[in-house]
Amino acid sequence: MASASPQTPTAPLRVPHAQGLYDPAYEHDACGVAFVADVAGRRSHRVVERGLDALCRMDHRGARGAEPNTGDGAGIMIQIPDAFCRGVAGVELPPAGAYATGLAFLPDDDGDADRAKAVFEKYALVEGARVLAWRDVPVDPSEVGASAVAAMPRIVQVFIAAERLTDTAAERLTDTAAERLTDTAAERLTDTAAERAGRAGAQLSGIELDRVAFCVRKQTERETRERGIDVHFPSLSSRTMTWKGMLAPDQLPVFFPELLDPRMDSAIALVHSRFSTNTFPSWPLAHPYRIIAHNGEINTIRGNRNWVAAREALLASKDIPGNIRRLFPVCTPGASDSANFDEVLELLHLAGRSLPHSVLMMIPEAWENDTTMDPARRAFYQFHACLMEPWDGPAAVAFTDGTVIGAVLDRNGLRPGRWWHTADGLVVLASEAGVLDLDPATVVAKGRLQPGRMFLVDTAAGRIIEDDEIKAELAAQEPYDNWLHAGLMQLSDLPPREHVVYTHDSVQRRQQTFGYTEEELKILVGPMARVGAEPLGSMGTDTPVAPQSQRPRLLYDYFTQLFAQVTNPPLDAIREELVTSVSSTIGPEGNLLDPTPASCRQIVLPYPVLDNDELAKILSVDDDGDMPGFKAVRVSGLYPVRDGAAGLKARLVEIMRGVSEAIEDGVRVLVLSDRDSNVDLAPIPSLLLTAAVHQHLVREQTRTLVALLVESGDCREVHHVAVLIGYGAAAVNPYLAFESVEDLIATGALPGISPEKAIKNYVKSLGKGVLKIMSKMGISTVSSYCGAQVFEAVGLAPDLVERYFTGTSSKIGGVGLEEIAAEVGARHAKAYPANPAERSHRRLEVGGEYQWRREGEVHLFNPETVFLLQHATRSRQFDVFRQYTAKVDGLAAEAASLRGLFEFREGERPPVPIDEVEPVSEIVKRFATGAMSYGSISAEAHTDLAIAMNRLGGRSNTGEGGEDVQRLYDPARRSAVKQVASGRFGVTTEYLVHSDDI
Repeated sequence: MASASPQTPTAPLRVPHAQGLYDPAYEHDACGVAFVADVAGRRSHRVVERGLDALCRMDHRGARGAEPNTGDGAGIMIQIPDAFCRGVAGVELPPAGAYATGLAFLPDDDGDADRAKAVFEKYALVEGARVLAWRDVPVDPSEVGASAVAAMPRIVQVFIAAERLTDTAAERLTDTAAERLTDTAAERLTDTAAERAGRAGAQLSGIELDRVAFCVRKQTERETRERGIDVHFPSLSSRTMTWKGMLAPDQLPVFFPELLDPRMDSAIALVHSRFSTNTFPSWPLAHPYRIIAHNGEINTIRGNRNWVAAREALLASKDIPGNIRRLFPVCTPGASDSANFDEVLELLHLAGRSLPHSVLMMIPEAWENDTTMDPARRAFYQFHACLMEPWDGPAAVAFTDGTVIGAVLDRNGLRPGRWWHTADGLVVLASEAGVLDLDPATVVAKGRLQPGRMFLVDTAAGRIIEDDEIKAELAAQEPYDNWLHAGLMQLSDLPPREHVVYTHDSVQRRQQTFGYTEEELKILVGPMARVGAEPLGSMGTDTPVAPQSQRPRLLYDYFTQLFAQVTNPPLDAIREELVTSVSSTIGPEGNLLDPTPASCRQIVLPYPVLDNDELAKILSVDDDGDMPGFKAVRVSGLYPVRDGAAGLKARLVEIMRGVSEAIEDGVRVLVLSDRDSNVDLAPIPSLLLTAAVHQHLVREQTRTLVALLVESGDCREVHHVAVLIGYGAAAVNPYLAFESVEDLIATGALPGISPEKAIKNYVKSLGKGVLKIMSKMGISTVSSYCGAQVFEAVGLAPDLVERYFTGTSSKIGGVGLEEIAAEVGARHAKAYPANPAERSHRRLEVGGEYQWRREGEVHLFNPETVFLLQHATRSRQFDVFRQYTAKVDGLAAEAASLRGLFEFREGERPPVPIDEVEPVSEIVKRFATGAMSYGSISAEAHTDLAIAMNRLGGRSNTGEGGEDVQRLYDPARRSAVKQVASGRFGVTTEYLVHSDDI
């Protein structure tokens, strides 16, 4: 047994920095979580033992590295074991609850460890706390894998106590956030602080002590991080304590032998077994954190982090002493999604809300479309939706403050959870059944976690509190319904404005400016306006990615959507419509930690797409000067085209400076517009303009003071709307698309429908399309999707991405402002040709993105390649097939795909002798087809793939569509791999038994 980690060079405590294809921003978990609790609050070592037993039963829910004895992470959180702490502290401790303690992960280097302790002690002194003792925690790494040992920190335990300071928040509440508060709110904070100042010198305990410990910990973490010293506090509290590490479940009590001490008692035990999905495990990323243990992923994490950072400027709390700015950033840079969730939840709780209240703010149930929900509960959720967006994604979150312990599921219920209550007062909740051996005869109640529902045990009250009771109590705390009735405004209730119709020539000139093609009007815009749905197409594309194209491409084309993967399922936006929402609110936000009736003074937008008349309503909302809280201004996104990239960059700087000044002048709705371009002024790409302003305001921490709307001429597809929302737009007005629809009707190209109906259909199709894209990433609400940045840049330069699309992945590099300005200039030149004679003969380009056209985009499958492929297969001439492959490979290398640019680097390594290489006949036995189902390909193609794989000795996959029964009994045509997926299509016992692999 050792008291500290070995004195050998160690790997960093943190996960690696971004390198190659790895980015720590993508740290996610898929794990097992469980808790054991005595309902009556009776402390015992038996509860701890059962928690450890449950943890070991979830070994399969975690993961191990290449070394079987290196785990991804395991941990346990219990109540402070007072008797144990008194026995090991080495000093006399204050009464239980009047001291805070926790483990600290320090650097193995003696000098860095001493410096870390000194920083902690400095901030403890500043915050009125006393460090009572430090002690080395005995650990036994004998069974831990080499990788975990190499990264193992020095593990110590610290004890602190604190008294109330005399210079409380009344004297120190002078930061910017306080100054931004209303007079009434500032007076309320000051009065409360003054009352507390009257008890100066009193010993703090419970949550008040935890607030001081929180302040000490946050400042220590920030300074040590800035100084390059790796420090992490798994917990620091007077109520709970966490033991965790880069361990497998069965290693936890071996590594921390003190967990087996009979004095280690508790009425609760929260445990977690971590599975790090495609990411690096590390000691700090193990769960539980300070409040939660999380099974799942936060798909909107980048947006959530940005919004938290933007809200920091307005934060102030009567409960957290002193200038709250010293505790920023709220979200630790580089931490995982679970860690950031825990940090925000901790802040909400310590700032005065109950733990269930705080959890339901971050993970609300699906209230938007539930017509049967109690109106008071609905008002509770609607009010808090004005304060912050949901942290969306598949999640089962278990939480505790040392008195209550509970769990909640996301609105979709995409994580399992079951619970049991026994006659002797034991409650067990876990990711699955069987974590403890319970006698069924003793089980008095059992159930499962349900979507959006909370399960809560209150050990102080000695009972399980039902979900309805929890939410009814929270809903009754304030008159939320009255606040909403007085504060919210419906977009439809705003006074109408004059509708403007533009001439055909005006519309066509602007269509050329923004790169419209005849194909887009025919295949996309027209059908969407006619039927109210996005046109359907086959999967995939054979055209070049944007940076490879020889044609001017819109900036949207450089972004691809991310998709749910690994353990993170997408949603079925049709069957699960109840849990989705495309509505949102716009307007300035207030102090998240001290909401008032004014916090919901906002405009409700039923859709993320605004037609031209609706945008005119919003722009004119304060024309009479009676609604200054919604003062709106249009920001022109045009730049002098002759100045190229330099002019574009200078104009962006000018715009960012201008929007900051507008916010200072009281503007609360910014409409970023590319209208009114002319021969001298070209439009900045709407996406670049939106992302640049959004990121600028996030950095300035003024983003939550304004709503960002985008009046866009280049936006016409669902993907365009989705990217704009993903990079910060609250709503999008694709004005030129609407004007194009009206023009199609006026010219007879879109007969049999009125302009009003066509516009309504077009809005509907864009909204449904955005919902479909959100669902692919497992995101349910537009408010969560706004600013979430769930995209990857393909072909954009890193410096461009870092400046304007901060936090977006761009793995291959690519073009910068020079090329973007050149593409804008090329489109502008088409609309405003130098030769005046050409202007009267303007026509839109044919297109060729979706269908091959001689003068259009390059396609891998074109008349020549299709002819060669058909001729080769029909005539069985291998030389013709080689012509086909040479032609396709040449096109791929020339323009069509990134894959075509790869070349073998010869001479780097000595060649492998051919006699050491397996024969082709053996290699092909490892071939397997993708899971392509009936419907995605024809029955003939599906059968031929199976025949080919069977002849080679490989395996074909049926896909989700099942398999013809007759093929099951034919060894030549049978697919070896049978897919189950949702189990809805052709999955029978007969189907399954005729498989080699399921």
